[in-house]
Amino acid sequence: MGPRWKGKGSEAKALADPVSKIVLQLQSSLTQSDAQGLLSSCSVLYQADEEQAELLNRACFGRPIVSAEKDKQWFQFGMEEAFYLSYYLNCLKIVDGQDCEKNFDELWLYMKSQKATFPEFYKAYQNLRMKNWVVRPGSQYGVDFVAYRHHPALVHSEFAVLVLSEGEGSNENGRLRVWSDFLCTIRLCGSVAKTLLVLTVNSNGNRSVSPSCLDSYSIEERTVTRWSPEQCRENPATKSM
Repeated sequence: MGPRWKGKGSEAKALADPVSKIVLQLQSSLTQSDAQGLLSSCSVLYQADEEQAELLNRACFGRPIVSAEKDKQWFQFGMEEAFYLSYYLNCLKIVDGQDCEKNFDELWLYMKSQKATFPEFYKAYQNLRMKNWVVRPGSQYGVDFVAYRHHPALVHSEFAVLVLSEGEGSNENGRLRVWSDFLCTIRLCGSVAKTLLVLTVNSNGNRSVSPSCLDSYSIEERTVTRWSPEQCRENPATKSM
């Protein structure tokens, strides 16, 4: 299943303005402004100027929040997004309610305390973002993420992503343990024209006490599709007599 572009000229627009280029522009803008986000429960809030708001929207980071301020735009980042901007792109500082900056280890432990599966989900998110996929929440499709080739305004999402963990201390919560789980998930993906992408994150025996463990994590990528009998039927025109 290939990309499904939205309207004539969408593919050309995407090729002329690649995601990698937009992310680099965003990284530069946030770094130059010494950007600082506010840690708030399971998200990070950031007040962007007009240029940054445009870049965040184009790169698909965060969710805009309606505000009465005309010259500033607030964005809400999910935990994986915020940590990616802070740790991997190193362009966003994150502070707590007392205006104290969190270092990477402190931020990592906080996010783990809010979401036990954060290390695996972040590794999966980083893996996709590093490959220049646009990654958005997938709860509306019953999955963890959805992955787009470019901006959702230009193309439909291609993959419905499930994140599974493997290794010491892993907890799958029983997901995809029986064939009925696979069939239900694949049928749902098929009904919305997406391919199921299963990312299995293996800790390889490393404890997730700090973000340094990410270098030791490995990911197995598997696409799962529904088999259609019609694809293997014998063509009557070529059937031997």
